Amino acid sequence: MKKILAAGLSLMLTFGLAGCGTAQSTQSTNTSSQKAIKVGIVQIVEHPALDAARQGFLETLKSNGYEEGKNLTVEYQSAQGDQSILQSITQKFASEKLDLVLAIATPSAQAMARATKDTPILITAVTDPVAAGLADSIEKPGKNVTGTTDMNPIKEQFALLKTIVPNAKKVGVIYNAGEDNSQAQVKIADSVAKENGLELVKATVATSADVLQATQSLVGKVDAIYVPTDNTVVSASDSVIQVTNKNKIPVIAGESSVVDKGGLGTIGINYKKLGAQTGEMALKILKGQKPAEMPIESQKEFDTVFNKATLELLGIKLPADLQQKAILK
Repeated sequence: MKKILAAGLSLMLTFGLAGCGTAQSTQSTNTSSQKAIKVGIVQIVEHPALDAARQGFLETLKSNGYEEGKNLTVEYQSAQGDQSILQSITQKFASEKLDLVLAIATPSAQAMARATKDTPILITAVTDPVAAGLADSIEKPGKNVTGTTDMNPIKEQFALLKTIVPNAKKVGVIYNAGEDNSQAQVKIADSVAKENGLELVKATVATSADVLQATQSLVGKVDAIYVPTDNTVVSASDSVIQVTNKNKIPVIAGESSVVDKGGLGTIGINYKKLGAQTGEMALKILKGQKPAEMPIESQKEFDTVFNKATLELLGIKLPADLQQKAILK
């Protein structure tokens, strides 16, 4: 009898442990796996700010269980600033079965929105989504498009300019008049400049090859230069800095990649953080939320950044309050 009871107990323990092992294994698989997805990413041109937005987006997906080579397929395409290439990319994406598309910068977003009304589209680095025809409103986009805007704190940027270049009277601005996002920024800059007793002197470009000449045209005419988040100009910001540092003209930028290259400073967007914020929105869409019902988001905190070498070149010493909060590069 003892032998029979022992054998029975042994069998019960064996099956019981096997059952527990199966349950644990199943639970582990369910929590560690995500449904495989395919994402398209279209970018108008490659430059540090837009690249950082893309990086932040992908890092957010990875930290939430979506990893390239495992359960995430990413098809990334850059239009290299060419509209015809951009049209080809967006039409290709529209014909594929993608779970969502990330469109980086206004031209990419507009082209992608024209190409499909069905695939969920997330935008980032878009200054004015409503004026660009991408959304009915910021609060209720109403279409298959949502995401993040990179509208600059232009008022704060001009206040910064006035603080560190107090004798400035004329400020040059270089931009591509063909970019809706740039037109929106320059319109605001015009108003803000007047509020600060400054005159805005405009130099327009059509391609990145025009940026050097446009910058040279402002030498001797302005006391400082403002570079908005214009894709054409930022992609050629080396040309801007080549001229401005040679002629000791302070450059206030819309974002920090221009400061990295030698611009004086900015209170601006952190594009990696903006991309990460867009990634959080992507997770919501993958869980079933509709872009039409998701408000377009702005970055909540801006970075104050200065280029240490350029401060020294221009002989500018920051006020104590700026020194405390500034990031020096």
